Amino acid sequence: MKKQVIAYLHTHWDREWYREFEIFRMRLLRVFDNILGMLENNRIPCFYFDGQVSALEDYLELRPEKIDLVKSLIFSKKLFIGPFYCLVDEFLTDKTCFEKNLEIGMTKAINLGCTDFIGYLPDTFGHSQNVLDILRDFGIDKCMVWRGCGDFPAEFRWCGMDTVNLVRGYFQDVFSLNCDVEKKAELLKKNLDIISEKSGEYLLLPIGADHLGIPEDIDDQIISVNEILKDEYEIVLSSPFEYFEKVESNFKQFEFNDELRDNSKTFILSGTHSSRLNLKRFNVECSHKLDLASRFVRFCNAEDKYANVIEYAYKLLLQNQAHDGICGCSTDDVHSENIIRYKKVLQIAETVIDELKFLTKFDEKGVLNLSDKPFTGMIEFTSTKDFKEFEKIKTNKKAFDKTLLTDTQRIPVTEDYTDLYTYLTEVENLETDNIDFLLGDLQGCDLDISDKYIKNSHIKLEIRDEKVFINDVPFTIINYSDKGDSYNFGPVSNDKGSNLKVSRSRIELNCRKRCSLRIDFEGARDIITLYAILDNHAQHIKFYFDWINTQKNHILEASFELPTLIKEVWSEDMNSLIKRNFDPDYNIRENLPKERGIEAKTNTAPMQRGLLIDEEENNIGIVTKGLTQYEVYKNNLYIPILRSTGVISNPQNPARSTPAGPPIETPELQMLGRNQAEFYVFFGNQNQFDNVINTVYNYIIV
Repeated sequence: MKKQVIAYLHTHWDREWYREFEIFRMRLLRVFDNILGMLENNRIPCFYFDGQVSALEDYLELRPEKIDLVKSLIFSKKLFIGPFYCLVDEFLTDKTCFEKNLEIGMTKAINLGCTDFIGYLPDTFGHSQNVLDILRDFGIDKCMVWRGCGDFPAEFRWCGMDTVNLVRGYFQDVFSLNCDVEKKAELLKKNLDIISEKSGEYLLLPIGADHLGIPEDIDDQIISVNEILKDEYEIVLSSPFEYFEKVESNFKQFEFNDELRDNSKTFILSGTHSSRLNLKRFNVECSHKLDLASRFVRFCNAEDKYANVIEYAYKLLLQNQAHDGICGCSTDDVHSENIIRYKKVLQIAETVIDELKFLTKFDEKGVLNLSDKPFTGMIEFTSTKDFKEFEKIKTNKKAFDKTLLTDTQRIPVTEDYTDLYTYLTEVENLETDNIDFLLGDLQGCDLDISDKYIKNSHIKLEIRDEKVFINDVPFTIINYSDKGDSYNFGPVSNDKGSNLKVSRSRIELNCRKRCSLRIDFEGARDIITLYAILDNHAQHIKFYFDWINTQKNHILEASFELPTLIKEVWSEDMNSLIKRNFDPDYNIRENLPKERGIEAKTNTAPMQRGLLIDEEENNIGIVTKGLTQYEVYKNNLYIPILRSTGVISNPQNPARSTPAGPPIETPELQMLGRNQAEFYVFFGNQNQFDNVINTVYNYIIV
């Protein structure tokens, strides 16, 4: 029986990737000028603009005269936009940012007249199960996905939502190929046959690809192809919305209630979670600081004054969270611009906080908890004032007093450039949304330190036989070869790795409220310096790494050796913990692909702010600041602190048998020079995880 193919015209628009933003935007002008002309002249029925409004915003910034045409096409349901501002990576974006992405995107789309929305996620590298509740909160009840689906039908119910699996992906550029119609029909039939196996009476066919315009003769081509395929398929140009209506009864036939990270059918490119970790550090810091600034604005009832400022900053942040940006798989120039944007976000967030403190006469010894629960823990703050009641841990550098910098009736002069001090103080049960005062010392000291150990009443780190132990759990750093690229770790089949040994240790800081131990690791070309930092009465210990990387094509992993095999890990996803199961005996080096089109299965997984292993014999928690991947093998937990490669896509990557992008050299991806990494270790349950998160990512204004 002949099947009807609902085809929709689209272009997948990466704002920046293997070319930089402004270069792609110049192409966008040509592509979208053509599309608008074809829509206006009724040469195509409709166009689906990739589920994100940022590209349209970029276009209209340089083509403002097109705004009325765009609105009329949206109103007549010829042009579909939104709901997102950007197609962000789902595993590297926290819940607040994902919500802001929808809030900004839908507001823009609705203001332009769009009323129909799909959770359109065609190219993100796997899919978080937690995005569905967020979509529902914004009134969206349907979704389209591709990467990460296993052997699924074209329509299924994903965590209760009607979802389309783009069986052959969004990339269907057959009508743009330079070949005869018979060849195009042959290529289309191969894909349609595969889609048909997973579909019912109706098939969905995307027509488009990355940064691709529409052929001028698309109607004629479809007529010609339909004539050749007339006994089996009929292609009809329409929209995804019509497809959802026609297959409404099919979704209940298959249900799936987990995240979509199966790479047996499509690449999920999991190495991106450890590529360019400097970007991940910036992203986490910006997400937190901007959220803090937003909360302070609401507390001060200053939304009218700062709403546009906060939205502007979130747009900059979301532009960096587009999957080819935050995933670290673009050109060096693209990521240099990412860093500029991140710095702008921090500048805005910190200035908003400083201005509001000045305008509200916030006392420097006042403290405000903007989280949703009471706070107990250490507070670190800086000031140009020399307080005697707080413990001074260092004199950082010369600086101007922030009050002076904020006051528009004054300007700083040379004589105002003075010492900047860093202080520590503890607070107990600091209530939410209530300004209190820092009182100095509250608790006695339970810290103890020597050249070989650091401890308090909850946790102990010690050095024995050139190894580090945290509460008797062995810790080390392992150096492996990496023949991969920005997308995938490329293991060497017989690589056992090189364990770095402790070469020296010494006391770095010994104060009443904080102690730190400097530990140097050697065994590879570089010395990796770890600062183990422990606070008074803290239930976690901070690990801060600082080193100069001089090696290429390798990965450094922090390793914890637990007592028994690791079979399950709880890790944070969209600000909640989800459980992932692992086969601890699986070894990627023994399962490298030998056929084209296959990506090696891994025992790695993404995380946002941390993870927890809470089993009877295995217990450890990690809270990170920008380390966004972990790995399990046997009884070892690994956290990559650096991955060094030098090309966007390596055609010889042993973990992925075909390219995932262009083989453009990216020297900065080698991460040569100074590198830093930071995480916190504790032992406990989910309540303890929440407490450490609340301490590390506090919402304190001082």
